[in-house]
Amino acid sequence: MDLVLFEKIISVIFVILCAWAFFMVLRFNLHMLQLNGYDNEEHFTWLKNNFGKQKLLVIVLVFAPFICFFLNIFTMLIGMFILSIVIRVYGFLKKVFTKKKLVYTTRAKRLVVTSCIIGILIALLGWYAGEHTHFFGLLHAAFLDVCFVPFILPVANVVNRPVEHMVRQYYINDAKRILKENSHVKIIGITGSYGKTSLKFYLNTLLSEKFNVLVTPESYNTPMGVVKTIRGQMKSSHEIFVCEMGARKVGEIKEICDIVHPHDGLITSIGPQHLETFFSMENIVKTKFELGDALPEGGLLFLNGDNEYIAGNAGKYKNTVMYGDSTDGYRTENVSVSDMGTTFTVVSPSGEREEFTTRLIGAHNVINVLGAIAVANTYGISLSDLKIPVRRLQPAEHRLQLLDRGSVTVIDDTFNSNPIGSKAAVEMLHIFNGLHILITPGMVELGEDERDYNFKFGTYAAANCDYIFLVGKKRTEPIYEGVVSAGFDKTRVEAFDNLQEAMNRAMNIKSDKKKYILLENDLPDNY
Repeated sequence: MDLVLFEKIISVIFVILCAWAFFMVLRFNLHMLQLNGYDNEEHFTWLKNNFGKQKLLVIVLVFAPFICFFLNIFTMLIGMFILSIVIRVYGFLKKVFTKKKLVYTTRAKRLVVTSCIIGILIALLGWYAGEHTHFFGLLHAAFLDVCFVPFILPVANVVNRPVEHMVRQYYINDAKRILKENSHVKIIGITGSYGKTSLKFYLNTLLSEKFNVLVTPESYNTPMGVVKTIRGQMKSSHEIFVCEMGARKVGEIKEICDIVHPHDGLITSIGPQHLETFFSMENIVKTKFELGDALPEGGLLFLNGDNEYIAGNAGKYKNTVMYGDSTDGYRTENVSVSDMGTTFTVVSPSGEREEFTTRLIGAHNVINVLGAIAVANTYGISLSDLKIPVRRLQPAEHRLQLLDRGSVTVIDDTFNSNPIGSKAAVEMLHIFNGLHILITPGMVELGEDERDYNFKFGTYAAANCDYIFLVGKKRTEPIYEGVVSAGFDKTRVEAFDNLQEAMNRAMNIKSDKKKYILLENDLPDNY
């Protein structure tokens, strides 16, 4: 074969491998950007904290000068070998880091197209700089494109910003139009650091006794998640819309309120959650009470009076309905918890009393059920009429969800653990008569205090568990230290590389007792 022809064939294969590697790296980084809310600032923080996942790209960068100055068949073959490794590694990363798969939304597709255009422009510039000879510049630039993908993607995100703003505004305006056409629908906003999704579903069950209710599905609590619910599900037959409102930064609750304009609101709890993006408890409190600030004259604000941050700010608002043991509003008495469920008495502000039973386990669930009862009762459903729907309440998915497997019961509490919820979860685990096994990767997004919170969690776990299996040896060191400091048997605490290894170890424990395995938290793929 003619040497020049052979060189051209190798060059074409080289470019194809570059394009393939480019796409594999792009797909992984797009997934992470999506998990980071398409926020460049958060994505760059992720890139900094997760450099190890992409250090292979440094090899590409280091070898690039050889492609540039010593371009020949030998260097191209080495480059092709490196590119094949990149393709295999990022294929592996896709397989491993896919608990929540990349969703090719229209926004994601636009980012792919823009990133590819930027990559092609870089390659063409390289080709032009190389004076079009032997694909010199094209090969070099295509090779460099691969290692620049983590930075090309944020650039594409900035380039697309005007288009995304127009698209976003179109959907928001359409949602506002639908709300205006259904002005008869009463809108209840729910927010809080934790408990809001569970309370939303509890409230849906209770209010449905009398009203046709629409709720934001799953954990839809972002502006576009709320907009999607309105555009896709709201009908003229609906009477109440229960809208969950989440936030990671100051102003995000206000943004949702400016779209839906809630008539009434409820704040479930306030605590250290997403401190990495809020930076302080003061900002968290301010953001959650953006819901109260958005309510119209006469709008009711339901507040968990047992929460110190909420109770300390309740006096700023006129029409409040308090609930909790430390309030004069709706309160509970005679709380009795067993592994079969929870029984408690509710006393309304008017003095009406009623005993309730729920299959939900744990005293910590009572406050959220009480909040739902407070809203439903205020909306005209008597306490006695709420007894049956309260008995029907089920835990929200991945929130202390009991999965019975005969000799083993798995308690799935894998959704976004927090300091208060994790303590309540291990205490609930201890209620069951059997062998108590905890599997956890710990808690994240707690800012500078993250290590301390995980250390304390370790002490709580030690007091309530028979075995403790940690997922992620480096990340869970603070939990291990807390466990050991509490005098826990070191032979019963182990660290594993992944959840499956920990689960296999738990299932293989020999015991005459029934095993109860608590899965506490499941870190998102970008961790």
